[in-house]
Amino acid sequence: MTARLADIAAQAGVSEATVSRVLNGRPGVAAATRDSVLTALDLLGYERPARLRERSAGLVGLITPELENPIFPAFAQVICQALTRQGYTPVLATQTPGGSTEDELTEMLVERGVSGIIFISGLHADTSADMERYERLRGHGVPFVLINGYSPRVSAPFVSPDDRAAMRLAVTHLVSLGHRRIGLALGPARFVPVRRKIEGFLDAMAAELGLAEDAARELIEHSLYTLEGGQAAAGALLARGCTAVVCASDMMALGAIRAARQRGLTVPDECSVIGFDDSALIAFTDPPLTTIRQPVPAMGQAAVRALLEEIGGTPAPPSEFVFMPELVVRGSTAAAPADGR
Repeated sequence: MTARLADIAAQAGVSEATVSRVLNGRPGVAAATRDSVLTALDLLGYERPARLRERSAGLVGLITPELENPIFPAFAQVICQALTRQGYTPVLATQTPGGSTEDELTEMLVERGVSGIIFISGLHADTSADMERYERLRGHGVPFVLINGYSPRVSAPFVSPDDRAAMRLAVTHLVSLGHRRIGLALGPARFVPVRRKIEGFLDAMAAELGLAEDAARELIEHSLYTLEGGQAAAGALLARGCTAVVCASDMMALGAIRAARQRGLTVPDECSVIGFDDSALIAFTDPPLTTIRQPVPAMGQAAVRALLEEIGGTPAPPSEFVFMPELVVRGSTAAAPADGR
């Protein structure tokens, strides 16, 4: 510790006794001297004591579950650009398999004094997760906004696409093409967006085809939000005679196309596929993917505005901002096969 004090004192140009007084929060040190000691700490790579950490007005954390799915980099780009335009520095924190958890990333950002945090598809979307973590975060005085996944147990602004409307758009489109056996491939049932998509799908199948809920539920398959997950889910749905598959992500939709081809089916002539997100480059797949476009620019900008209002001390009442998705028709959907497959 003596060597550390000596290093800091030499860097700051003060005595070791002065360094000790600053580190222990004792009075009698001029503001300029105190700043010199804290700057020396930073330059030498020492961590400031917790009581001496000041919240930075310039840093905003952004936590994503991954970056392999193109939708998350798309959100990150919009949010980071919006924050930068407002004079803030975004800090991107991404979970990785076997790496840091959302709670660990949150703790890291709080320790670095961020002014606020935006969560994308985090634990707030998991109905089985403990929502007290977000109240603890609020207890630290850190404002936050949550994207994709609403919980009435968390008092904060939420930003979501209208998942129910998205499924109505998809089903209506496929029914207009003559499809009657329409499957839905999506992620684990505990997630809020998944539950909402199921509600929209069941409503649309009843309204468009008069299909009872029990019969429609037989056309739903849960898997992972990956290409392999989509392939597995679509394979099961095609085995049940579906001629079209609606997927909860573009990555899953690409897996569904692979599953169809493995069964000797051409897309879209013998099997139609719809994705969700309209992520980058998806218009250039083979065939170009029909998908539900998530309004990422509008959602990202709304999240930033809501967070900056929270940071500025004029928060809106806790609520969910819901954005209407858009059906983008491309080459992966076509008329149902004449044999009714």
